[in-house]
Amino acid sequence: MDLFAQSAKKRQVGQPLAERMRPRSLEELVGQLHLVGPGRILSNLGPGRAIPSIILWGPPGSGKTTLARLLGETLRADLIALSAVEAGVKDVREAVAKATERRDQFSARTLLFIDEIHRFSKTQQDALLPHVEAGTITLIGATTENPSFGVVAALLSRARVVRLEALSDDELGGLARRAIADRERGLAPLDVTLDDEVCAQLVAACAGDARRMYSVLEIAADLARRAAGDTPAAQITAEHVAEAAQGKTLLYDKTGDEHYGVISVFIKAMRGSDPDAAVYWMTRMLEAGEDPRFVLRRMVIFASEDVGNADPQALVVAVSALQAVELVGLPEGVLPMTQAVTYLALAPKSNSALTAYAAARKLVRDKGALPVPARYRPGSTALDRGMGHGQGYKYPHDFAGNYVPEDYLPDEIVGEAIYTPSDSGFEAELAARRAAIEAKKRDR
Repeated sequence: MDLFAQSAKKRQVGQPLAERMRPRSLEELVGQLHLVGPGRILSNLGPGRAIPSIILWGPPGSGKTTLARLLGETLRADLIALSAVEAGVKDVREAVAKATERRDQFSARTLLFIDEIHRFSKTQQDALLPHVEAGTITLIGATTENPSFGVVAALLSRARVVRLEALSDDELGGLARRAIADRERGLAPLDVTLDDEVCAQLVAACAGDARRMYSVLEIAADLARRAAGDTPAAQITAEHVAEAAQGKTLLYDKTGDEHYGVISVFIKAMRGSDPDAAVYWMTRMLEAGEDPRFVLRRMVIFASEDVGNADPQALVVAVSALQAVELVGLPEGVLPMTQAVTYLALAPKSNSALTAYAAARKLVRDKGALPVPARYRPGSTALDRGMGHGQGYKYPHDFAGNYVPEDYLPDEIVGEAIYTPSDSGFEAELAARRAAIEAKKRDR
């Protein structure tokens, strides 16, 4: 037992507090009850049990890497860990070869953990597909970005996406107190204390990020110990935490859902034509370390969803901002982003692209795959023409004004209204054109 204790102690020398305090079992894991609580997807696991391939999506410090390690230990499966920042296709092939050998020789399962999987190229991700599909490996990917954007669709369809939430104030505070009291792995040998007020300050500085909390706490405890000298007990003060944190981290909020709250109010500010608020919330995200591409993607979507044909130039501005940031990066990229945000906020608004697609989708779902009218099918071959394909089609450019009244919808739904232009901005002109066309149809 002494030998094992000495080995454990040696392993901990030089390790950061966050690494030393990693949970040793799923029961020790704090938070994520929606995943590991009773009856949830990762509950009641045991040796040999199979789990689906999983994409762990969550903010920094929410426990993605820890959870992957715990799954390997709980299932008693071999865990191969790769970082997408450093690994390539060769590393993936080597991992698959090891997994294949373990499967064939020992009938053992292998978990392949890929951290920051969104950083893998399409080629690298595609290399995983046949092995995930065949069950040679069980993939556990970790990402801070929306998997819909960072993981290829084919791989995404073969994995279960699970969301990890940033830890709550109470959960972070509990981890801090546990670290203070833990003599084997934590800070108890330093004989430091942490009162509730300073603990709250520590938690607020870390915004749901357990890894950052441990880092700040470890530095603050060291500062407190050095300041106390030979005094038996050392009090961690607000000044120690402030020095260790070096300023408050703008990680959205302390409850873990602020990422979505901020992006939501950002979009609503643009929709509400408030450029001041829109720029403020955009800045909050960027200063907190949000990937500018995430913000820009929302702006491109907004340009079609909320502005649309009321100002067709809005989409051009949004896409140009995206391209500009890809070209120049940050910090200069904040300038085209600000330019685009203020333009979008002040542009005339229309959601007709959204409503038109919704109306068309409803018809498709309700009516199914209605046949294409024969006159609009290509009459390329004698067989096609014999079936009436292309007969009766009127080529608009053969008529005055390059228009001839026709109905192009399937015969069963002719007359259904799908696109209804608004009276906002340029779309008012489109509405007038639409009205003129409809009048010609009625007069035919």
